Amino acid sequence: MDVISLVGIVAALFVVISLSEPLADRARLPYTVVLALIGTLIGLAAVLLVDHGRELLGLPLAVELFEFNIRASVFLYVLLPTLLFQVSLGLNLRRMADDWVPILVMAVLAVVVATFAIGFALTPFTTLPLMACLMLGAIVATTDPSAVVSIFRNIAAPQRLTRIVEGESLLNDAAAIALFGFFLTFVMLGVPNPTLRDALVGFPLLVFGGIGIGWVFARICISLFALMSRYPLAQVSLSVALPYVTYLVADQVLGVSGVIAVVMAGMTLNYLGPGRLSPGNWTNLREVWDVLAHWAGALIFLLAAFLVPRLLADVQLRDVALIGVVILAATAARLFMLYLVLPLLTAMKLSPRVDRPYRVAILWGGLRGAVTLALALAVTENLRVPLEIKREVGILATGFTLYTLLFQGTTLRWIISLLGLDKLSRLDRALSNQVIAVALENVREEVANTAQRHELTREIVRSEAKRFAERLDSAMSKAEGVDEIPDRDRITLGLVALAGRERDMILEAFREQQISARLAEQMLSDADRLIERTRAGGRDEYRATGRLSLAQGRWYRVAIFLHNRLRLSGSLGRMTADRFEILLNQRLTLRDLHGYIDGKIRRIHGRRVADLLHELLKRREEETQSALDGLRLQYPGYAEEIERRFIRRTSLRLEEREYDILYQDGLIGRELYTTLKKELGEKRKRAETRPALDLAVQKTELVRQFPLFANMEEQSRARLARTLRARYVQPGEVLMRKGDVPREVCFIASGAVEVETAGQKSKLGRGEMFGQLSLLSRQTRRTQITAITHSTLLVLDEARFRRLLEKSEMLRAAVKESAEKRGLSTEALGL
Repeated sequence: MDVISLVGIVAALFVVISLSEPLADRARLPYTVVLALIGTLIGLAAVLLVDHGRELLGLPLAVELFEFNIRASVFLYVLLPTLLFQVSLGLNLRRMADDWVPILVMAVLAVVVATFAIGFALTPFTTLPLMACLMLGAIVATTDPSAVVSIFRNIAAPQRLTRIVEGESLLNDAAAIALFGFFLTFVMLGVPNPTLRDALVGFPLLVFGGIGIGWVFARICISLFALMSRYPLAQVSLSVALPYVTYLVADQVLGVSGVIAVVMAGMTLNYLGPGRLSPGNWTNLREVWDVLAHWAGALIFLLAAFLVPRLLADVQLRDVALIGVVILAATAARLFMLYLVLPLLTAMKLSPRVDRPYRVAILWGGLRGAVTLALALAVTENLRVPLEIKREVGILATGFTLYTLLFQGTTLRWIISLLGLDKLSRLDRALSNQVIAVALENVREEVANTAQRHELTREIVRSEAKRFAERLDSAMSKAEGVDEIPDRDRITLGLVALAGRERDMILEAFREQQISARLAEQMLSDADRLIERTRAGGRDEYRATGRLSLAQGRWYRVAIFLHNRLRLSGSLGRMTADRFEILLNQRLTLRDLHGYIDGKIRRIHGRRVADLLHELLKRREEETQSALDGLRLQYPGYAEEIERRFIRRTSLRLEEREYDILYQDGLIGRELYTTLKKELGEKRKRAETRPALDLAVQKTELVRQFPLFANMEEQSRARLARTLRARYVQPGEVLMRKGDVPREVCFIASGAVEVETAGQKSKLGRGEMFGQLSLLSRQTRRTQITAITHSTLLVLDEARFRRLLEKSEMLRAAVKESAEKRGLSTEALGL
């Protein structure tokens, strides 16, 4: 086939892709189903033309076009990496981390269960060996729930449920392809049969090797992005190369899973990329990948369906019966996961509750598609696979795929409607009537002002006003005629709206470059969690989730452990700086939300609900301010630097807006405008650089503010700061236990601790110390000390403390005072 013919085929395919989406919308069918139907029809036409075209029609050019040969490598090495990479690039990893258990179970375990269920169900009815049946099970185990995901989004299904289905669609492809490659080695001729030991060693190596390769290549790519910060198109080009290089090296050079490597590369870039690229460059990269994945997904369905007639060329009645066995086994495996495993995860509080209608929708929406057909084609093209296995795999996989697409896919919307998932709840219907009434009132005021400003004809204005008044009266009567919404539900709806507005404000701040893309994603994840849990649990969940977003997560605790135990402070410094910036922006956002309550929510839900929302919002403000004050105590001066940076960035944004207005009004020319924008860009680049949080500098500042060291010379204080070790502790952490051998003394730089001795409890706060009496008396501790709040301690070992005690009169006086309070003799302490 020459280049001209190939270009014509590609152009024709893109025309089909462009027409399929509006056709799917008009036919109310999933987009992938329409592509599959069109591809199958094209495949049938190709078979007829190739067989009879030259004799009957005399169309050699058309016949040549339809003889276009598609091989499995086109799917596996060209289209599949693009599709997998974009899906992993678009996942909300921070929110998925909350549901990683159900996602892994529904993806990996579901694939394994389906593989073995189908494999063992086929064995009694076919002459194929068990390994070939298991390979077929792996081929058809991977689902393509894109149709049900798109419908869930349109019907406002719970976000956690949609996210679990999305995560399953990505990871089950990787799991199924890895299993397929493993079982394929058992059925190929001329390849030594693997043993159980080979399986136990080889399969984990296949998986974890792919994970490692994907992570390494993504990190290399991110490092190169830093060198290309001024060249956004170069960054996009490098990102396009990443999945293909990763796939080829993993699959062809190192012999590990290329699919898993691509998924890991995409997830790594997704997690780290926003912090390394500017917001504009990251948005541009994501938009390019959205287009590439749309093309790849459409082509992979269209071309795979094109092969259906070829794969079903010699189907027999016996094969139809075997397809029925596959359908029953796959359905049974899916039912097992949805009705036994998923409820078990819910009972263990590892997964959200999935109501029966949604489980039915997920079951019916488990379509098979292009990946299944591509793997089946790879088997039929493999010269080392016996002919009988090739035939059975091709027919059964293709037949099962057609069943899911033509039967389940075409009836999916009908099933959704039958389950009532496309209808509003009673509460939402009641609310919608009130929302419409309020909106129409606002519209009437705006239309009246517009008509007055433009001096429109009075008769026309009066006629239209009468018509609009009738519509408004109808809306008001509906709003008043519905069942009264209980205050509890109104509060929940108001809080959900408030959390939604908070999310919108975060997006606005990101677009105006007030916060980076990486921190915006983290804040958006917190806002999404707030919306989901508030919708499910009302005000109690709103307050609990708000506190959860302020809490120091497990990774922060890991960073504190690394600092306290191993003196590795890099992660703690970065995460603390992020926390400063997030808290500052969250405080500003919460303050602005009060205006939204008065301007919007009060008109829909009433004054009583609005006042309660103000109260709940003020509590979140106070908690945010408390967390920020705690950081200021631990890191004096740094919060002020972050605030100065925020002011500089805001002033530059406003300055840029002024230049845009002057240019649009024609008051300045393009040359001056370009020059001003360039100078502004340099200033913004400097303002974007966040001041580094140097824990050593912060420790020096804490020592300077400590009362016991206030009279020390600056040089001595600097030496002491280098000697002291900063330790960050959480509320409830036991700092010293009864019976421990004393080895160090702790000075409280911020926070407070509780001291328990012989059943008596007391508190120590900032500027005080503990551990000195046990250390000096050389007795085992009879006291237990526990942190009450987030605290910063300055720790000194015994030898250095004794040397400091000899030099500092103030320290000796403080130790003597504490000994006298405890009734201890200063002579026994050696003072």
